[in-house]
Amino acid sequence: MMSEITAYLIGAGGVVAGIIAGTLFQKMRKAAASQLATKIREDAEKEAAHIQREAKVTAKAELMKIRDEFEEELNERRKEQFAIEKRLNQREETLQRKADVLDEKIVHLERKEKEIEGLRERLSNREKDLQQNISKQIDELERIALMDRESAKEILLDKLKNEVKNESGILVRDVLEEAKEKAERESRRILTYAIQRYASDCTYERTTATIPLPNDEMKGRIIGREGRNIRALEAATGVSILIDDTPEAVVISCFDPIRKEVARQLLERLINDGRIHPTRIEELTQKIAKEIEDNIFSTGENAVLEAGIQGVPPQIIKILGRLKYRYSFSQNVLQHSLETAYFMGMIAAELRLDEHKAKRIGLFHDIGKAVDHELEGSHAKLGADILRKHGEAEDVIHAVAAHHEEIDATSIYDTLINACDTLSASRPGARSATTEIYLKRLEQLEAIAHDFKGVESCFALQAGREIRVVVNPEAISEGESQMLAKEICERIEKEMNYPGQIKITIIRETRSVEYAK
Repeated sequence: MMSEITAYLIGAGGVVAGIIAGTLFQKMRKAAASQLATKIREDAEKEAAHIQREAKVTAKAELMKIRDEFEEELNERRKEQFAIEKRLNQREETLQRKADVLDEKIVHLERKEKEIEGLRERLSNREKDLQQNISKQIDELERIALMDRESAKEILLDKLKNEVKNESGILVRDVLEEAKEKAERESRRILTYAIQRYASDCTYERTTATIPLPNDEMKGRIIGREGRNIRALEAATGVSILIDDTPEAVVISCFDPIRKEVARQLLERLINDGRIHPTRIEELTQKIAKEIEDNIFSTGENAVLEAGIQGVPPQIIKILGRLKYRYSFSQNVLQHSLETAYFMGMIAAELRLDEHKAKRIGLFHDIGKAVDHELEGSHAKLGADILRKHGEAEDVIHAVAAHHEEIDATSIYDTLINACDTLSASRPGARSATTEIYLKRLEQLEAIAHDFKGVESCFALQAGREIRVVVNPEAISEGESQMLAKEICERIEKEMNYPGQIKITIIRETRSVEYAK
């Protein structure tokens, strides 16, 4: 029991001792914290005082720096203002000097105006005096010459007109000769180059087709009993078959070259086969017509490929192929179109134009001849209508329509197609011409030249490619002869159709004759 009490007492004493020790520890801890807080506050106050001193120093330095910069900027502004004031003063002085000079000039001009006004008045008075003197002199001249003023004016104007006409004719002649020389040299070079690069065989026109027969008995078989075979032939092909006294031959006549070709092949096959009757004629006609249609398209396609043209509609190719059977003055129109396309392409390349467009125009320029026997109008207009219908470019259509000058030329291609068409048609051997055409051309040329005043005689030479005109030297002066040649040339171009060109030569000869006695 005693030990338990002792234990309790010891325990209680320990607890009390612990409480006392804790209380003492808390007091000691508070004292230490108080000292630490005091020290921290003192250190903070010292740091704040230090920062405050440094801030004052920094602020003072910044203030000094700002003050220095402000004073420096202020000095720069003062310098600039001083310079501006100096320039303004100088400009003011300059303007003042200019104003003084202008004032002097104004005074000088006013003085000059007064002098000019006085001079104008003196000139006006002088002009009046001169007019009076001229009137007196004119009256005196009229009295002496027994001629009024209007008559003298007419004589003087006629004389001046003749002199001016003579001088202008000489000037026009010199200018034209110089221009012609340059143009001929350049055009000769280009055309020669084009011709050298292209040459084709000559072709000959066949207005009718003559079919040889093995014997005259074949004529009877072609006619048939009561003429049924020949009627069937003409009805199936649309041609006229002429059977006359010509031995061992029959003649086919037709304006349509395709029908004529169908009839020619039909007769040849019937003659070779020997079976001639209406049924056989109808069968062969259909077969040959189909073969020729296929050949036409193939020919047109080959022509387009040969010319190097792309994007041509099949309808145009077919119409173009029909030109294989069309001739003009013995020249095959398809071959002529290809020639013209080559010439157009080569000359366009020399002139740095669109070569593809030029070839296209050249190939299509005579396409209207494929249908000119079926429709009304010129082949140039018909060709333009065909191309327009199938969506061709407008400049190509216009060139085709203008290649015979039926409408005005608006581009260089219009003029170029005219030249290349003539070049292909008029080259030696390209076309044949009859004596009747030559004589008609000669008569027309001489008739045109004889219509002009002062012409004594004229002579057409070289199958109508040159005309020499002899004029009266007293009626036509040297300058007027050049104008006469130009007028004759313009009338020939307006009234005549001809291939190539016609040379007009004016001959003016003055003869002085005296007799020694």
